[in-house]
Amino acid sequence: TESKYHRHGENLKTRSTELGSAVTGSSLTTVLPASTTVKKSTVLSSESRKELAKQAKVTKEERRAQIDGRHRYLISRLADGIDLSEQQVEETIISDDKFQLIEQFFAPSGLKKLLFFYQDVLQQKLNASSRSDGSTNSLPQKKLFIAMGSTEDFTGTCAFFLRTSDEVITASNVSQEVNFGMFDCTNGNILQGLEFFLSQIMIPALKSQQNWGAVKEGLKNSQIQEFLYSVDKFVGTLSSSRQNIEDKIQLTKVDIDIYVRNLQNPSDYITAG
Repeated sequence: TESKYHRHGENLKTRSTELGSAVTGSSLTTVLPASTTVKKSTVLSSESRKELAKQAKVTKEERRAQIDGRHRYLISRLADGIDLSEQQVEETIISDDKFQLIEQFFAPSGLKKLLFFYQDVLQQKLNASSRSDGSTNSLPQKKLFIAMGSTEDFTGTCAFFLRTSDEVITASNVSQEVNFGMFDCTNGNILQGLEFFLSQIMIPALKSQQNWGAVKEGLKNSQIQEFLYSVDKFVGTLSSSRQNIEDKIQLTKVDIDIYVRNLQNPSDYITAG
């Protein structure tokens, strides 16, 4: 094999040395470098990722085709409450692993609640400065996702939908059969968020309620008055619990040195007492 190089206007020729088996009397064995195996694995991994991405895209489009007036109602409420565009909310919903919970919520006698959390979530991102070791950086990023409510840490905003009956949810009755609400628990302050939601939103709404269904007397009914009193009392308990947890109740610190420094005889002790 002959290769030519051009350096400072001069042609340099190098000729490779032919290696034979005359020295050892045996043929040379070719050994593939480890990098070849790594490259092969990388190619296979890349192909697997492409296939997964392709399947995910197909699933998203199938879910997008299922979206109707019921989903649009949920999307519009979430977009207004969390200050995201409807397109962003839609993309989030159809990409969520718990998308089937929405259908279970719409079904007759289905789920009583549908929860969405909007909070910082650690996103695994490939470190651009890293080599082939696959090291990653965990970066907090705001994310909207469907939640079970019992298996996820709650540190942000909760948006919830509640059913008012066991009837099937349709595009025509979704606005009457489904209630929407939110409460903020930023930094994990769940008690404070629940207290604010009840005291500033729910209780004023209940006290201004005119139609109480079969109870014709409305707010004059003793059972309704007792119910509202119980809710007020519950909010007071939440407030006390929150303040205790936040160390808002503290004993006054006394500077003992002021009294002890001047104690000289028994009468000083009596005065200090």
